Amino acid sequence: MSYIDAIIYGIIQGLTEFLPVSSSGHLALLPSLLTIKDPGVSFDLAMHIGTALAIMCYFYKDIISLLKNAFLLLDFKAELNNEKRRSLHMIIATFSTGVIALCLKDFAEHYGRSNSFIACNLVFFGLLMWFSDAKFKESEEEVLIEKGSWKKALLIGLFQSLALFPGVSRSGITLTTARFLSISRNEASKFSFLLSLPLIVGGAALKFPEIIRGNGAFDLSSCLVGVVISFLVGLLTIHFFLKFIKKIGLLPFAVYRFIMAGLVLALL
Repeated sequence: MSYIDAIIYGIIQGLTEFLPVSSSGHLALLPSLLTIKDPGVSFDLAMHIGTALAIMCYFYKDIISLLKNAFLLLDFKAELNNEKRRSLHMIIATFSTGVIALCLKDFAEHYGRSNSFIACNLVFFGLLMWFSDAKFKESEEEVLIEKGSWKKALLIGLFQSLALFPGVSRSGITLTTARFLSISRNEASKFSFLLSLPLIVGGAALKFPEIIRGNGAFDLSSCLVGVVISFLVGLLTIHFFLKFIKKIGLLPFAVYRFIMAGLVLALL
């Protein structure tokens, strides 16, 4: 893989991993649009490492707090304060995603990869995202850490498993679910970013056996470029997305998804 190809893939990964536009859908279309060869499993792993590092760097204080309070949850007699509740929400959402994803994995791999299916997902979940964000006014919004909101975390985790299907978008479905549950844009975005970390790391870990078995060539220099570019672009994307969504909302991303769906159908 050339350095130019590695940079293009790194930019796309860094942008679409965190934006509600479906990273898997974009990466699947790149070879068709730009005549770039499939980068292979080792480069895919490198890009995921880059985006995972971006989250760790940007939210390092939150991550340290989440890990610390996750261990404190073992003390069942202690009071369940807001910090512990956040850790509990993260555990509940991650676990529920993993359980449902295992059930959907084979179905998604066999029936969810066609261009027409991807286009339908882009449009349908784009409409849901648009409606969910337009439905709730600022005065009606709540925050995730309120008492009893473990049920909201559970629902977000369950629906996040649908991101196995290209065109759905992991960040898109988590933001949509959170907005339907009256969670503020800022709180929903932050929770979605943090929730992506265990999934990105877990998904990357699953690729290691393929690399060990020698499935796909390993180009160290291209992989390093992919890590650096996806990391830097990921950092910028997180920073500006948090500012953008607070002021503008999700409508522009829904419109982009509709345009992307048309492009996907044009390639049929």
